[in-house]
Amino acid sequence: MIPRTNVLDTAEAAYQSAFGVTLSSRVRLARNLRGLPFPDRASAPVRAEVRRLVMEAARDVLPCQDALSSSTLLARQQLFESHLISRNLLAGSPETAVCRNLTSTQAVMVNEEDHVRIQALRPGLALQEAWADADALDDVLERHLDYAFSPVLGYLTSCPTNVGTGMRASVLMHLPGLVLMSEMEPIINGLNKIGLAVRGRWGEGTAAIGHMFQISNQLTLGVPEERIVADLTEIVKEVAEHERNARERLKKERRLQMADLTARAEGLLKAARLMTAREALERLSELRLGIALGLKRRIPMATVDRLLLEVQPAHLQAWAGRALDGAARDKVRADRLRAELGGRRTKRMAKRTTT
Repeated sequence: MIPRTNVLDTAEAAYQSAFGVTLSSRVRLARNLRGLPFPDRASAPVRAEVRRLVMEAARDVLPCQDALSSSTLLARQQLFESHLISRNLLAGSPETAVCRNLTSTQAVMVNEEDHVRIQALRPGLALQEAWADADALDDVLERHLDYAFSPVLGYLTSCPTNVGTGMRASVLMHLPGLVLMSEMEPIINGLNKIGLAVRGRWGEGTAAIGHMFQISNQLTLGVPEERIVADLTEIVKEVAEHERNARERLKKERRLQMADLTARAEGLLKAARLMTAREALERLSELRLGIALGLKRRIPMATVDRLLLEVQPAHLQAWAGRALDGAARDKVRADRLRAELGGRRTKRMAKRTTT
């Protein structure tokens, strides 16, 4: 019989190998309906008709459909935190909607910057698989919708930078090694020079909190989708290798400092009575690095990755089952982290700490 510790160690090693640097992949396709003005120039009746047409086209493949105007702000914030809708849809305008499958790996945003934004998400580095998912969904919708398409330019979009394939392929990476070794800025400059964008976790205009970076293509005109996906995949593999090398050097050259960083992060996460979302993401990021360096073995990386999502404001309030103001969220977040990382993992036990 294989000892339980060996089974757990093997499972943890497999998880870190798959998700230790690259957390997720996403492919987004922008589409518009022929003959209709883009959403920002369309009247309310036109946008309402677009919503009806798209939701009918998506009905058979995306059974879970939400009209955003009928959902709560908290529900929309959860969708945003899960990368299922953009910041533009947080307001929940009456003519907007999101159609998504039950596992939230495929989604269609309606009347965002474009009439249709198709999204496919996969864990780890799986751009090819995400592209296949998005392409299949696009084919289904195109059988029912008349897309605005130019034989010369390709798909026509609201923003000129998306004209052509309308594709944005992106990956979310955890790159603390490159940041701590002061090598992230040259990496970003190099990626920008070859036509890639580097942003924070929630895309354009957001900071890389917790050393989380989103890397995506910028060129969409004159390059086939397969080439975009293949090129980005190779670049991501190179960045991941640079990150692993940086982590090895941190472990060899700054082991004491890394052990201290990990211990402080764990100590705060297990002892704090108040914690903001930003501090939680930063401390979880440091703890995640310590796990990757082999400095902390009792906490699975998968637990940290789950908490990176669940400590965010909307997810935290959904977990608590009630609306919370900022101060109350900071308390419940700290209680939740202590309960999870301190060994008391059930929701009931975590809730007891809030009373």
